Amino acid sequence: MMRKQIVIGLLCLSLFLVQIPAALAAAVLPGDGKMTYETTFTGSGNSLAGSSSQQQYFTVMDYWNVDAVRINLHFQVSQINEDQQSSVTLSLNGIPFYSFRPSRENNGEQSLSIAAPKGFLKEGSNTLGIQGNLKTGASDDQTCRVDNTQDSWLHLFNTSNITVRYTPKAITGGIQDFSARFSGMDTVKNSQSLLAVPENASGSELESATYALSGFAKGNTLNDKTIPLLPYREDTARDKRAVVLVAMYDHLPASLKSLVSTGGDLGTHAVIQLVNKDASPVLIVTSSDESLLIKAGRLLASRGLVSQISNDLKIVDDATDVADPAPPISSNVTFTETGDKLTGPNHQEQTYFVPLPSNRSIADDGKISLDFRYAENLDFERSLVTVSINNTPIGSKKLTKELANGDVLNLDVPQSLSISGNFSVTVAFDLELANSICTPNTEQMPWAYISKESLMRLNTKDRTELLLSNYPYPFLRDGLFNHVAVVLPKEMDDYSYRTLGNVFNLLGQYAGGNTGDVHYYSDEVNADNLDNNNIVAIGSYKNNKIIRDNNGSLFFKYSKDGSTILSNEKIAIEEQYGAGIGTLQLLNSPYGSGHGLLAVTGVSSYSYDMVSKLIGSEKDRYKVYGDGVIADKDGQVGAYRFKTGSGVAKDSVVSQVLERSDVLGFVIAAMLIVTLVIVSLLLMLRKHMKKRGDKRET
Repeated sequence: MMRKQIVIGLLCLSLFLVQIPAALAAAVLPGDGKMTYETTFTGSGNSLAGSSSQQQYFTVMDYWNVDAVRINLHFQVSQINEDQQSSVTLSLNGIPFYSFRPSRENNGEQSLSIAAPKGFLKEGSNTLGIQGNLKTGASDDQTCRVDNTQDSWLHLFNTSNITVRYTPKAITGGIQDFSARFSGMDTVKNSQSLLAVPENASGSELESATYALSGFAKGNTLNDKTIPLLPYREDTARDKRAVVLVAMYDHLPASLKSLVSTGGDLGTHAVIQLVNKDASPVLIVTSSDESLLIKAGRLLASRGLVSQISNDLKIVDDATDVADPAPPISSNVTFTETGDKLTGPNHQEQTYFVPLPSNRSIADDGKISLDFRYAENLDFERSLVTVSINNTPIGSKKLTKELANGDVLNLDVPQSLSISGNFSVTVAFDLELANSICTPNTEQMPWAYISKESLMRLNTKDRTELLLSNYPYPFLRDGLFNHVAVVLPKEMDDYSYRTLGNVFNLLGQYAGGNTGDVHYYSDEVNADNLDNNNIVAIGSYKNNKIIRDNNGSLFFKYSKDGSTILSNEKIAIEEQYGAGIGTLQLLNSPYGSGHGLLAVTGVSSYSYDMVSKLIGSEKDRYKVYGDGVIADKDGQVGAYRFKTGSGVAKDSVVSQVLERSDVLGFVIAAMLIVTLVIVSLLLMLRKHMKKRGDKRET
């Protein structure tokens, strides 16, 4: 009897334990409790030396009700640190809230968890300031010791983080509100966004979904996570906090079709409607007309238009204007919206990140105009400001007392830097104090202020070499989809859809407008449809005829039966290994000169999904260069260059002039002057000939 009771008790206990994971999972569903978002410290140079500071940035989404904020520091301080002389002060958005003295016990390594006042937070970007005053030499009333800053250090490990605990607000702002959550960093990080299409989606459904995905991808601020594109099924949509479904009306599931407000004949308009917003929100994009469904997708590609739709329903018809203006080739980049203040003696710097498509580089005539002011209590013989691009100094200026209340530094951007893709501009001040060795820290410490009028005049040009280091060229040009033709495998499984989603997550982030074209074809597409297009071919030797027909031109060729990828002049590939790798290969298009063909391919769909992740987000983009890349299941990546030429003709002088508005204006003015001079000469000659004719008549 006793044994039976023990068995029954153990069985009950096991059933209880089985229920625990389900309860924990339920705790993170919308409206069922609090959530946390962790921002780890970024960068490799998170160190303080002597009297210096560091900034870490984190975001508070506008749909969060913040309950608590904690700063979790993991650091190591110099083993000869003076415990009672050194201090570290934390500030939130410029307001100090906590100070401590780092200890040299445990070899100087320690951890701290500090609650930050949530009242100091603001929606959007927030700044955690870490100000260190580190000393290795003791001092007393009679002496003043000089610290060697190389010995006075504190290193912050990347395991340090900022944790925000919050409760999501209810959706009250319609499509605009849903869109922000769909691309929100917490939703994407937890893989709770899904952009869905029907099983065996048509070309128009995929085209509309592609445009929509490009718009949502632009709102994704994470560089290591993507928004998945998958068929809409119970298993793919389960537990998602935000789903977008793009489908022809006849392809909608019955449970969702009944919720759509058709507003009459869906052959005359498309519907973008938010349903189930209080439970499992789904944004439905549907129509009975293919062109209108595509137009609705283009509207969702416009972040500006979507941000203005506060209702749950948007009707798109022939009269609806959904086109974004073309992104500018030249622009003025403002470094700071409100101005930035730097406080403290010695070296202080502020870094600004400037986004630029990787296929574009800085052209000539780039300029930086820095407007700033600074304290008047400096040692002006030793104080200066220096501007650097990607850590390369491009110019400095000595600070003077006469210009302390309003100084300007104008610099040309050197062509020799050869900058392409995203880059950083760093403004560094060396704020030296006279007799500063024994100067105590007070509120009169030196400061510098970078005003919001500071800007960079940025002129860019396309990098047209057909290389993966210039990707997303040729599929994007001047920020627009550049006649893209996607050739899909004969059968699409989830890996194939994920591959497609990876490709357009990154292309979408780079796309600056919504007026370019993407078209979808099956692998039996007629060659005439691929002329004058840049082609993305997804699939294997066996399931994509385009890849099979061009196997002889591939850098990584398939065996005759398509069961493995063969060795070539760059790398020896074992047969079983070749059956498991995926490849990216950027070729000259065989269907039209001056265009490219990107083969995203492998023997299995798992393999080409695996390699497509390299071009799905910014995290691994640095691994992709040359024109042929392989990746295996262990994360090993190899990049090679096969083509000896660039593969694409360079832009003509005329096209380069047309891209530069300033040069174009000068050329037009010069042509007008020359035309006026020629017309004036012709009129004078005509008048002169007429007078001579009159004399002959008399």
